[in-house]
Amino acid sequence: MTNLILCGGNGTRLWPISRTLMPKQFVKLFDDKSLFQLTVERNSKICHSQFIVSNSEQYFLALDQLEELNKTNNKYLLEPIGRNTAPAIALACFSLDKEELVLVTPSDHLIKNETEYQKVINIAQTLARENYLVTFGINPTFPETGFGYIEADGFNVKAFHEKPDFDTATQYLKAGNYYWNSGMFCFKAGVFLEELKKHSSEIYEKSLFAFNNANKKELLRIAHADMLDIPEDSIDYAVMEKSSKVKVVPSDINWSDVGSFDSLYEELPKDENGNTLNQNLISIDSKNNLVYGTERKIATIDIEDFIIIDTGDALLLSKKGSSQKVKKVVEHLKTSNSQLHNIHLTGHRPWGTYTVLEDSNGYKIKRIEVKPNCRLSLQKHVHRNEHWIVVSGCAIVTIDNDTFTLNPNESTYIKAGQLHRLENKGKIPLIIIEAQVGEYTGEDDIIRFDDDFSRN
Repeated sequence: MTNLILCGGNGTRLWPISRTLMPKQFVKLFDDKSLFQLTVERNSKICHSQFIVSNSEQYFLALDQLEELNKTNNKYLLEPIGRNTAPAIALACFSLDKEELVLVTPSDHLIKNETEYQKVINIAQTLARENYLVTFGINPTFPETGFGYIEADGFNVKAFHEKPDFDTATQYLKAGNYYWNSGMFCFKAGVFLEELKKHSSEIYEKSLFAFNNANKKELLRIAHADMLDIPEDSIDYAVMEKSSKVKVVPSDINWSDVGSFDSLYEELPKDENGNTLNQNLISIDSKNNLVYGTERKIATIDIEDFIIIDTGDALLLSKKGSSQKVKKVVEHLKTSNSQLHNIHLTGHRPWGTYTVLEDSNGYKIKRIEVKPNCRLSLQKHVHRNEHWIVVSGCAIVTIDNDTFTLNPNESTYIKAGQLHRLENKGKIPLIIIEAQVGEYTGEDDIIRFDDDFSRN
């Protein structure tokens, strides 16, 4: 069985922890592990391989985190743009044997009862081998209005229901045969494709064309125009709500989609006053608060039932119970041309990381760390000059036609318009300080001429 892990989604309700280029599934929130890593660990006990569906930025995050877990038997599907879950699953299934069992899971869910989880997976596998499309219904614990529901009679699905209002959700909870729609599925690859072709033929045909036209050298990379041509739809609308082959497995697995700070608070360890554990917290007569911050001290006095999120470049304060409104903050940031919704002070790249130490009008200072045997793209900038100072490691620097070595405490200068590259051939990380000076220091002032990671 293959675990098809869907890595799409930006987790905007967990801003400022979650950003477009570091979404919640890759943030290490639980014992220094991410939800993505917990998903891989959980499902690798029952699946022989992982098939990661992501965009190019998430692909490199997944590579790094899988390397930390020493997981090497992985496949990848890179989507240039998202077209929802039905096309993503179809494109992956086209590359698998039609008899292969596929366990489709989001990358950002938390499941704490793994014993029960393995039991419901075994039931799903049995049904999937009988050519059913299996979904997992979570036993509801309160009248949640943010989830879709599945009405069931045993393993038989009676109906799918959209997100209800509170009164309807309360009726569902009392009825006892309504389940939260988990977004997890199990089926044979070929059976899913047959049902997709039957009920959403255009998605099937356009996905098949995109797959046949894709670059399949090291991973499955879909062309932008082909992906754009595929109709956008979820697996629920495209297949599950139309097929007569659907079964549901009721699941009491201590599940959470960690979709808001209120739900995150419920999952994190707490002190004797109900505050989430944080070594930077100084709490004076404060109770039941979610406090997140790793860079500076946070002191609270007589604060109760608050959400306090400090990420260095952004501070969020909210009453508990109101955290769903965080999406409105993200919408405001997007309309104001801010990059705070997009990236943290520390940005992750396939070659390593950079951290913005200071950003002001006319200049920016960064700490850059390059992994061993990695190099940045051969590039130039139009609007800025750069000064590089080596802190540790050994830098191989190319500027136009010259290539030379810089050791710790040595520096160089790159003028705007000069072709340049930074490389680490050593066995330890290379750390440099980069000072950018110019009329514009945005991350999009870059023209790439050669790149080891096939980035544009």
